[in-house]
This record gives sequence, structure tokens and C-alpha cells, in this order.
Amino acid sequence: MTRIAFFGHDAADAAVRRRVQGFRDDGLDVTGFMMHRRNDVSPDWDNVDLGRTFDGNYLQRVRSIFSGARKAAAERAKLAGADVIYARNLDMLATAFLAKRYARLKTPVIYESLDVHRLLTRKDLIGLVFRRIEGALLSRSRRLVVSSPAFLENHFDVRHRGRYRATLVENRLAATAGLGPRPAPPVPDAAQPLRIGWVGVLRCARSLDLLLGVARMLGPRVRIVMHGMPAKGEIKDFNDKIQGIENVEFHGRYRAPEDLSRIYSGLDLVWAGDFMEAGYNSLWLLPNRLYEGGYHAVPAIAPSGTQTAKWIAGHGAGFIVDEDLSVNLPALVEQLSADRSAIAACRDRLLNLPESVFVQPRGELAALIEDTLRDSAEAGNVNLDQIDTTDRRNSGGPRPQGTALGE
Repeated sequence: MTRIAFFGHDAADAAVRRRVQGFRDDGLDVTGFMMHRRNDVSPDWDNVDLGRTFDGNYLQRVRSIFSGARKAAAERAKLAGADVIYARNLDMLATAFLAKRYARLKTPVIYESLDVHRLLTRKDLIGLVFRRIEGALLSRSRRLVVSSPAFLENHFDVRHRGRYRATLVENRLAATAGLGPRPAPPVPDAAQPLRIGWVGVLRCARSLDLLLGVARMLGPRVRIVMHGMPAKGEIKDFNDKIQGIENVEFHGRYRAPEDLSRIYSGLDLVWAGDFMEAGYNSLWLLPNRLYEGGYHAVPAIAPSGTQTAKWIAGHGAGFIVDEDLSVNLPALVEQLSADRSAIAACRDRLLNLPESVFVQPRGELAALIEDTLRDSAEAGNVNLDQIDTTDRRNSGGPRPQGTALGE
């Protein structure tokens, strides 16, 4: 069985858990080398705890790279037992390479860029330094994994052309996430408030203001339903802002995928906009809400001009709204509340799309790992005869692009 050392930024993060599950679904063995953001974390995989980090505390997170690398290298037997290292986000990529150096290993590394962080888009010396670091580590990695093609088009092709070989792996649901059959929800009841969800990490102050504006303007005709924890570094006054608004619900933390069916069964629409890194990452990303909502036949609303809007238009999966959003979003919601046939038609289109649009195909991750190991073997780093490939399944997933440069 092929073994993966997964360096993750937060062992409790839903996307990290989903990736671990995806690897397992494809017959791969996973050992985590992970930070944590809160103390009540109990991973259901073999995990080496690398310490706690905090959102927005960049100095502490830089320090954690060195302390985390030492903790990972101290578990050399587990780290050396991996056939490949998979590192999510830039700080964990740096941690992985440093741990690899401390442990004196030649294990191939895969870099997954889930977001292009704002530090990488700054136009000052700080931005330049972080891009140089990313470029240096990227050129030593065997593969780059991105969740949106816009990350390649707008960042990696512009900043790091020729330094990587890339694979697109969208933020789809894991195949064995206990999803059950896809739901067939009824036509939204026009006698009930239209329920708009905001689900995930609630990190965008403008999104909150827009949704609260809709709640105030439309009153009892609409309910704003929020699931997830607010990023207090981005929305410091979250609790104050939602206080006393009767048609706004805040349900707090949830578990994914365990709670997704319950959450989305209580929604008519899901908000898929983001402005936290406006002009950059917010334009390029494809959020989890697209795939979660789409699987559960809940159409998304997204601002025009974004990769999310492009995805929605390509799949007929929701509604796109132009600026000025403070005017046009309430107008759209009012229109959909008055005539819910458009939502019903969109739900039908979602249900008629192949499940693979929303759920990761079996074998996609195994094929990624096998291709990476083959690249490394050709470069002389890995002996494929020593790796058990019997559990691998090929898929029709996206093929790599770009140029491979190795360590």
C-alpha cells in the first residue's frame, strides 16, 4: 500500500479531513503531520501533532514552521516510511521541506495550494519575499495541486511559469462521506421565507454586510441562515452585527461531511461570494459551497466576474449578480422570493448533472500519487518496484499540465 505523509495546517479542518478520506477511498495509507487550531481535535488517522497555530498570527505561524519541522523529524521512522509527502498550503510546504532536511530524506513532495494567500499578492518587499520563497519550494516539488484553474492562470503561470507541473483537483465531496442518495427537495414554498445559507468559514465582512442588508430590506420574506465559525480576525464585530435581527440565524460550528445533509436540507439558496482578498484570491477560488450545495440541489448565488460565477454559468447551477451588490442582491432575492419557479428549475438542472461534478471520482487521487511517483522514479529518486500499487485505481480525472522540475 502506498504511504502518504500529509502535512496539514489544521487537523480539524473540513477540507483536510476530506482529503484524508479521499486518499483512503483510493486505497492509500495516510499518516498526518499536522498543526491544530483548537485543542479539542481527535483525528481518526495516525497523526503526529505539530503544535497549535492561530488565524492571522503570521509571526507565530512562521515560528511554527521551525518547531513543527523539528517535531516531524523527531518521528523519523513514520516520516521515512512515506512514499510521498503531501503538503497543503505554503507554510506547511516549508515545514515539510525543513522536516525532510532535518531527517535527511529524499522523499518526493507534492504542494497543494488551496488558496493564493494575500501575502503572495502584495506589491511590496514582503510580497516579493514570499513569492520568492514559494517559487524556490515549488521548483523543488514534484507536483502542484490546485482547486481552481484560475489559480494557475492568474498566479502560478504569471509568477512561477516553468517551475511546476500542475494537476487540478476540485473541492468536491469525498466519495465515501456518508452522503447517501442525492435528495430531491420539493419546490420552495412561497408561503415560507426564502432561506439563504452562508456555510463554512465565515470570513468575509462584506458578505456579512450584504446578507444582513438583504435581511433588513426584505424582512419576514427572507431568512439568512449561517453555519460555521466567524473568522474573528476578519469580522471582529460579528456578534454585535447580527444581534437583534429576527430573520438571521447563526448556528455555529458543524462537522463536515456529517452535518451537510441536515444543513442544506434547510436552505433554498447558498451564498458563494467572497471578498476577503478582493481582486485576487476571492476572484479565483471555487468554494466548497458550490459542490456541497450542488450535490444537495441547493443553487448558489455568486458575484459576476469571478471564477465561481463562471462555474455556475457553465453548469447552470445558480444565479449571478452584478455590482452594485448592495442594490442588485436584494433585488434578485426579492424576485426569487416572489416567483420560486426559477429556483425549482435550477434544482432540477443540478439533480440532472452527473454526480461526479460534485463528488470526487474514485481513483483520481491515486492516479495523482502514482504519476508523481513515476516522475520521481524517472528522476532517480524512487524505486517503483518497492512500492505496492495493487490498491491504485486509475480515473478519468484531469491530467497534469506544465513543466516538471525536480529536486
